[in-house]
Amino acid sequence: MAKPDERKDGAGKPADGGPADLSARLRHLDEGLRRVSANQPKDAEPASGSMSNQSALGQAFRLSAEFVSGVLAGGLLGWIIDRLAGTAPWGLVVCLLLGFCAGMLNLARASGAFPGWGGKSGQK
Repeated sequence: MAKPDERKDGAGKPADGGPADLSARLRHLDEGLRRVSANQPKDAEPASGSMSNQSALGQAFRLSAEFVSGVLAGGLLGWIIDRLAGTAPWGLVVCLLLGFCAGMLNLARASGAFPGWGGKSGQK
């Protein structure tokens, strides 16, 4: 990269770096961007793929929430049963296991692993 005092404009003279030089460079960059954007197809996907990353992250959060909510609901239900019936710790253990199973079922449904069970591939 050239040092500021070694830069030269198109005529071979050193560039002064003033407002006129800055405006000329901005115009040149703007023209270059217009040419590049004119050559790209209108329906081209962004090169970064940020939309697919956001979609995958959203899907991951949804699937983890489906599983965790099943386990938490089972644990809460088991704790309530233990408090009301005095069966500690069996209500909590049994309901946690049932909550785990429900969470796995919710996870499978949300991911579309079982077509026709209300997952993605089961929707019409």
